[in-house]
Amino acid sequence: MKSTSQDQSLSDSAELDRSYDPLTGNLPSKPNKKTIKQRFLKLLPCCRSASGSSSNQSNEAEDGELSTVYCRPEGLDKLMQRTKFNRRELQILYREFKNECPSGMVNEETFKTIYSRFFPHGDSSMYAHFLFQAFDTQNNGAVSFEDFVTGLSIILRGSMTDKLNWAFNLYDLNNDGCITKEEMTDIMHSIYNMMGKHTYPGMKDNAPKEHVDHFFRKMDRNNDGVVTMEEFIETCKKDENIMQSMHMLDHVI
Repeated sequence: MKSTSQDQSLSDSAELDRSYDPLTGNLPSKPNKKTIKQRFLKLLPCCRSASGSSSNQSNEAEDGELSTVYCRPEGLDKLMQRTKFNRRELQILYREFKNECPSGMVNEETFKTIYSRFFPHGDSSMYAHFLFQAFDTQNNGAVSFEDFVTGLSIILRGSMTDKLNWAFNLYDLNNDGCITKEEMTDIMHSIYNMMGKHTYPGMKDNAPKEHVDHFFRKMDRNNDGVVTMEEFIETCKKDENIMQSMHMLDHVI
């Protein structure tokens, strides 16, 4: 019985990362080497394309090694139920995830390193820290593939309320159910640091504070000095610019 369970686990992982094609019985071709930034920038759109060429023994050996990750993810069917990604999309996302994190988990330092390559002219470490905390739903200092695709599914394909809930939890740094000016100031400083000082047009030194003040004038409806989730969601849904930016995410993938 234990052997059957292990075989099923291996089968789920192989199907997930496409190290085995259940339709043809063949190993897929090894993707062309790309820089990490190219892979991540093209990760979602590439779900519409298909690759194909014969693979050799070295490719098979590499795929076999990668399929035996230390933290094996859930099977495709479970992930399809938990997210709004289809089978093909999950396979591609998993292959890219494993390319960067062969162990099946990513810690905060690795996450920061990956994220920093998107913003070479700034310091993204603090914002990446906040983002990592939002993905680390188990609070164990590591993000699994399940954590990653669950969060990504909400950001890209969740309902408007789901997306706003996720954004609120990102800004609510201590998870006490409200956003304070101190928390929003930390978020704003991290964003400005990430964008770098060589932006055009140039940013004023007091720009983060101005954004925080504007945020609270709009969001803090009862003027108690904090923004609750109810205030945040209600105000965002009435803001045309915010809604337009949220709807744009629906067409990313």
